[in-house]
Amino acid sequence: RPWGGDQFENLDKHTQWGIDFMERYAKFVKERLEIEQNYAKQLRNLVKKYCPKRSKEEEPRFTTCLSFYSILNELNDYAGQRELVAEEMGHKVYGELMRYSQDLKAERKHHLQEGRKAQQYLDHCWKLMDNSKKKFERECREAEKSQVTYEKLDNDINATKSEVEKAKSQYYLRTHMADENKNEYAAQLQNFNAEQRKHFNNAIPHIFKNLQDMDERRTVKLGETYRNFAEAERRVIPIISKCLEGMVSAAKAVDERRDSGIVVESFKSGFEPPGDFPFEDFSQNLNRSGSDGTISTSAPRGDGTPGSRPDPRHVMNKTKNKLWPFGTKKPKCPPSTPPPPPQSSSSSSTRVRSSSNLFPTTRFSTDLVSHYLSEIKTTVPRIPHNLKGLRRGVRDEVGPSPEDFSHLPPEQRRKRLQQRIDELQKELQKEVDQRDALNKMKDVYEKNPQLGDPNSLHPKISETICNMEKLRSEIHRNEKWLAEVEGKQSSRGDRRHSADNHHHAPPGRESPEGSYTDDTNQEHHTPHRSQPPPAVPTSEHHEFDDEFDDDDPLPVIGHCKALYSFDGHDEGTLVMAEDEVLYIIEQDKGDGWTRARKQSGEEGYVPTTYVEITMEKNCKGAVTYI
Repeated sequence: RPWGGDQFENLDKHTQWGIDFMERYAKFVKERLEIEQNYAKQLRNLVKKYCPKRSKEEEPRFTTCLSFYSILNELNDYAGQRELVAEEMGHKVYGELMRYSQDLKAERKHHLQEGRKAQQYLDHCWKLMDNSKKKFERECREAEKSQVTYEKLDNDINATKSEVEKAKSQYYLRTHMADENKNEYAAQLQNFNAEQRKHFNNAIPHIFKNLQDMDERRTVKLGETYRNFAEAERRVIPIISKCLEGMVSAAKAVDERRDSGIVVESFKSGFEPPGDFPFEDFSQNLNRSGSDGTISTSAPRGDGTPGSRPDPRHVMNKTKNKLWPFGTKKPKCPPSTPPPPPQSSSSSSTRVRSSSNLFPTTRFSTDLVSHYLSEIKTTVPRIPHNLKGLRRGVRDEVGPSPEDFSHLPPEQRRKRLQQRIDELQKELQKEVDQRDALNKMKDVYEKNPQLGDPNSLHPKISETICNMEKLRSEIHRNEKWLAEVEGKQSSRGDRRHSADNHHHAPPGRESPEGSYTDDTNQEHHTPHRSQPPPAVPTSEHHEFDDEFDDDDPLPVIGHCKALYSFDGHDEGTLVMAEDEVLYIIEQDKGDGWTRARKQSGEEGYVPTTYVEITMEKNCKGAVTYI
């Protein structure tokens, strides 16, 4: 068979390979955009996880926090750009490829069907020509046989005339049929040659050209999708750069001084620092000679007035059970530097205040003087009941907060009151605006009764006026509290100065935690250890002493296990054995010492590096140092 069917098979395989390659690339793009979608989704989940779940008013205002939230916002925008990349790839690359692949398959099928039809028609023409050829060949052989039979009978003298005529007529008939088949064969041959020329010169080249155009368009489409694949990411690069620039700007916006100022402003208590304690001479009742050069019995006190002679027993009994301002007996201060953990068990020198400068030369031993001085140092007034809420710098978390914020330090109380006043002012302004709007609507209804009934607005107007009165009353009440706080803060220094000059009553001593105790409602007077001045009534003195009646020990905030033994020979320290379990009542404030309590009730400081600490969660005794 003289035809190029093998080329059709090759083109069929090639065009099918081209479509398969396109679909393979489309699958690659699909997986790529799925990666982008998952990446964007994970970024958004990450941002959502670390975004603050509280309101903006409760969020910290530190620049580090604000910058971090800005970075989260920029990262969220960045995730949106990754989603945009995935969307662009989905529509302009993957979707376009799949649509074009379907069109390409339909076009390829059409062209191949046309080629098959042309080939089938050529095969049909060839079969007709071949059949006519075979028939002509068969008729020629039959004519030759009839001619041989006729000639044989014609030469046979024994043959009859009828037999000869019959053979002759048969010969003429075969010859005629052979001529007709010859003409039919010639016609079919001519038609087949024409169709064959038409097939190979016109039909097949046209079909091949269509297949070639189709394959070239497929190649061009792949190039376009390659470019769109890159452009989908290239378009978002400027916005991504802006997101990264925003992150850098957020990093530059971190301001350590502003954050420090916020901390100072947030935790500023407004308390005045305590004044100096006057020296109380308990040796005045001792007999001394006038020539020993010591302090006389009439030595003046810190205010320049002659000191009285207090009864030593009265002083000792009074100072025996005095408590530290935070509800426990004053702990003896530990050494300034804790000992190193394993090897060295010796601690640094104890902070002992020498009395040699106060008493140059005496007839008594310095041990007795040190004893009196230690008694002076341990005599500290108790904190009043109205300051229990401010113990250790924080309020008690058990009861609800009072409306006037009296549990807070003065400065924090002033801020909270001012904040509440501002909020009430905003609510009042809303009510005023609503009242004005209702009055205008009432005037419109009165002028145009068909729009509505003016009397229907009276209940709403009355309710609004009632709300306004309530808000004004609440604002007035908070303003009184604010004026009270501001008045106390402005006059605190004058009152303290006056008290120091006239009553010689020093303020409360600074606590070991570094926070100050002061009364937010009244002046904090510290009772004198000698007899009270005549200007102070006795009843007032007793009432003052009752306020300081508080013997609550420090709460347990955790426990610890001793890793090494500690001899505790320094003042204020606690002896502990290895593997001994102690209660923690005060955390390490950075000086290397932790305050602990034994099961027997003995308290003292131990080196932090000598113990393994376990803090209790949500413990009421846990404190926050300001």
